[in-house]
Amino acid sequence: RAAEWQLDQPAWSGRLRITAKGSTAFIKLEDKTSGELFAQAPVEQFPGIAVESVTDSSRYFVIRIEDGNGRRAFIGVGFVDRGDAFDFNVALQDHFKWVRQQSELARQAQDLEQGPKLDLGFKEGQTIKLNIANMKKKEGTTGNTRPRPAGSGGLSLLPPPPGGKSSSGERPVPLPTATQLPGTPITDSLLSWPQPTAAPAADVWGDFAKASG
Repeated sequence: RAAEWQLDQPAWSGRLRITAKGSTAFIKLEDKTSGELFAQAPVEQFPGIAVESVTDSSRYFVIRIEDGNGRRAFIGVGFVDRGDAFDFNVALQDHFKWVRQQSELARQAQDLEQGPKLDLGFKEGQTIKLNIANMKKKEGTTGNTRPRPAGSGGLSLLPPPPGGKSSSGERPVPLPTATQLPGTPITDSLLSWPQPTAAPAADVWGDFAKASG
């Protein structure tokens, strides 16, 4: 019970740190100015005999200190602030939680090594079939060789008339209204080729001297 201690006159005061080496935690009591070690208590398991809580307070504990030569002693330590006592508990709990996790991982790895190993290699003569869709390519094709349609006489077709919809969904800008040139009649078609004058039946080639334009 902490009430039986002389709390108003502690034998020593300083700072407390918790360090770890492997699976063992060390509670170190150090001088708060110089950092000189006053005593330390190795903790190999928690809860355990190395650290025990008192029955009448959450801020006081009994720890077992060792000097490294086999001598041990039990002393009482207490924290002025209750939050520091809480952090003291949590630090020890987190360390030994990590120790348990490492032990569990090591056990699982050992079980995998001792268990039967799966042989995932191909046996002699064994084959595998892969079905890859949309990856077929005709032999001899080097891109888009689609012929471009042409009109009579080897001329390419004219673009679609204004006002039609383009493939991208955009509406082309309409062409300006044709203006009448002097001496040239405007027909209903925007592009009209001049029609050759019919030649007499006797002359197959026509009269080149009288051909228009």
